[in-house]
Amino acid sequence: MKNINYKLLYLLLGCTLLVYGSCRKAQQPVPEVVTTLFSPDPSSVVKGFYLVDEGNLGSSKASLDYLDYTTGQFSKNIYGQANPQVVKGLGDVGNDVGIYGSKVYIVVNNSNKVEVLNLHTNKRITQIDITNCRYVTFHNGKAYVSAYLGKVGDPKAPNGAVNEIDTTTLQVTRTVTVGRQPEEMAIVGEKLYVANSGGYSPPNYERTVSVVDLASFTELKRIDVAINLDRVKADQYGDIYVTSRGDYYNIPSKLFVIDTKTDQVKKEFDFGVSNLWIDGDIAYMYSYEFSHITGKNTTTYSMINVKDETVLNTKFITDGTEAQIKVPYGIAVNPVTKEVLVTDAKDYVSPGTLYCFSTAGKKKWSVITGDIPGHFAFAY
Repeated sequence: MKNINYKLLYLLLGCTLLVYGSCRKAQQPVPEVVTTLFSPDPSSVVKGFYLVDEGNLGSSKASLDYLDYTTGQFSKNIYGQANPQVVKGLGDVGNDVGIYGSKVYIVVNNSNKVEVLNLHTNKRITQIDITNCRYVTFHNGKAYVSAYLGKVGDPKAPNGAVNEIDTTTLQVTRTVTVGRQPEEMAIVGEKLYVANSGGYSPPNYERTVSVVDLASFTELKRIDVAINLDRVKADQYGDIYVTSRGDYYNIPSKLFVIDTKTDQVKKEFDFGVSNLWIDGDIAYMYSYEFSHITGKNTTTYSMINVKDETVLNTKFITDGTEAQIKVPYGIAVNPVTKEVLVTDAKDYVSPGTLYCFSTAGKKKWSVITGDIPGHFAFAY
């Protein structure tokens, strides 16, 4: 949920009070809605993708959607359809999703759990309880989940942790302490890199990336980068791209490149990046940056060639559709077709929209999603 989105936290909590009564009454699963978007492609290498909609903090409105490339259909609210026995549905704030083997792992932040589903049926296998969990990544039969620990918003919360889960037994096997309020992670070789935000205690933010040795599962060091770190993405050349959200006042957002061979910052870009997806040599990025000074958000879209670390002049949206996107919130790239997927969270309290753009940057289709769509996982 992007560092709990402090610029929106009070709004969302207010909305929670207004809708709480109605949420308590909504005991029946939200019905699945199926929309046909394009012609079926039964031979598609990428079978589809999951999209997790966060839902509002405190509302238990997280939901799960699925785009099936083999049928051309987008199915909204598939979790409730597959798991009608789960009274409150997916839960409170769906913060990440990943696929490993035949299982889908969904991190549900404010419900303090990781939901594990069968990839083929979407039925719940189990839930793994992890306090204030955030993001998930995978390596050599293990899932790694970052967690804030402590209560949501507590400035006295302890340092965060990364939990190692055995993907066969679905049990937490090891835990390592990292910095305060850890966010995304990336694995390069046998090292896990974790962005520490310190987002519960502004202006006393964290400013480091924890480096964890996977063999011993110990923190080797912390790399000093910048305040309020968030995203971490690895390229194919041994570098990781790390975003800093700044302080929303005088310290601007920036993007940093770390060489994992030396564990040193090798380059910084003087512009903000809210989210990015690296596909091959290209990083597709957007920024939706809020300033408390102006009270406004600034939106930009950009691309970087990660091979030579240069900003490209080309755009991945070329038809003007970006003017329709109120709040870009998620991004992904189909690894085969190279279509770019961008979600719009709109006003954070109503259904969002998913857009698909061709390699030429033209809108191919769009579809209504759940509330605050933001996290993708491709199925093969």
